[in-house]
Amino acid sequence: MLEILHSGLYSSIQDLGRFEYRNYGVPVSGVMDEYHAKLANHILGNDENDAVLEMTLQGVSVCFHEATQIVICGAYLSPILNNQAVRLNVPLNVSKGDQLKFGKRNYGVRTYLAVKKGFQTEKILKSRSYYDAITPKSRIATGDFIPYQAHVKQIGSKANIALQKEIFINKEIHVYKGPEFDFLSKQQQEKLFNTEFSIGLNNRMAYQLHETIENECPSIITSAVLPGTIQLTPSGKLIVLMKDCQTTGGYPRILQLDQKSIIKLAQKHTRDKILFKKLSIL
Repeated sequence: MLEILHSGLYSSIQDLGRFEYRNYGVPVSGVMDEYHAKLANHILGNDENDAVLEMTLQGVSVCFHEATQIVICGAYLSPILNNQAVRLNVPLNVSKGDQLKFGKRNYGVRTYLAVKKGFQTEKILKSRSYYDAITPKSRIATGDFIPYQAHVKQIGSKANIALQKEIFINKEIHVYKGPEFDFLSKQQQEKLFNTEFSIGLNNRMAYQLHETIENECPSIITSAVLPGTIQLTPSGKLIVLMKDCQTTGGYPRILQLDQKSIIKLAQKHTRDKILFKKLSIL
């Protein structure tokens, strides 16, 4: 068991999500940054879909009640194991009673803690991903116990995987044209790709952008949306849907992020700047 001594700001158990229930209105959910979650699992020899602990801006404080191996990947939140700073992207052996905590955020927004064979929380609709109204809770809380399988065989820590700095510092967000993109005038389209947008309110459901685009689009019937869909509201505000987004929406869908750009956006913070770069249809 992993005992949660302090839950951090917004921490939850996530795997790659639910993909077979959108027709019932069930969101995909899953890790916001698939690259670093998969990387953590790969370093441990886990299945890439094994559940990890996702932390946002502020890390947890935990106690391990069984020996295992762990990896931390993603944003640098100054991890400390038994009062000693540890590196990202390397396997670490932990013993019963060891404690892990996090400190100052240096870069990025989300970081991932993986354990050998993954966290063994309940599967609901073929996924362990927390989501309010699907799972009993949407985030972990201080005092929770998260199950995992004990693994006493120690592993070496010679891995040296380079940090993908582009994910954290690159402002370019690659997008495809959305179904209603051509509703925009040429001037609106040019403004869309020549404006440096700043991130406003954001969470696992959506990122709002501060700058606006004049909206003269006709209304549409409620239609399917996906993580990465960018909607244009009547007020001209842009909303980028993320992993916990709804399955349908009634605002024009003017752009669609590619998968790598969802990952980059998941590591951006309030007031960070982004630029949209249009991709050709494959």
